[in-house]
Amino acid sequence: MAKHVGAKLPDDLIEILKKGKTVAVLSTFSEKGLPHTTPIQWVYPKEYESLLISIHKDHAGYHNMVWQKKVMLCFLDENNIAYSVLGRAGVVRAPSMVHPLMNVVRIDIIDIKSDRSVLTRVDSGVKWSYISKEAQELCEALLGELKELSETL
Repeated sequence: MAKHVGAKLPDDLIEILKKGKTVAVLSTFSEKGLPHTTPIQWVYPKEYESLLISIHKDHAGYHNMVWQKKVMLCFLDENNIAYSVLGRAGVVRAPSMVHPLMNVVRIDIIDIKSDRSVLTRVDSGVKWSYISKEAQELCEALLGELKELSETL
């Protein structure tokens, strides 16, 4: 059963997001009302009330987010992290300073619910690795941009 947490990011979620290895599932709706999900690897907390994400400018999830504004992000990770975050999206940097095809979006939190189960526990999230040294450098730069913006925006 879901439990509403409020509108501020819980400390355990902030801690895991700052590690930079979490994959969130972004949920949006198209103008035709069709649901769309997108895995997002570059997510960083901005204090307790916002999230910053980096997303490709041509991705359907990005276009849906710009049109609809309301989004949901689902987080599942180690230590029984299981949260769904409802938020309002707004573009803060287009294009990214790191890559011209990426844009930075701020998601201001409306509500958070805990999706922890009384019957099961999340032991790990999606595990991933870099496909090349260049990919690692790009990913680290994108996350670095989010971290910098979280402090200056």
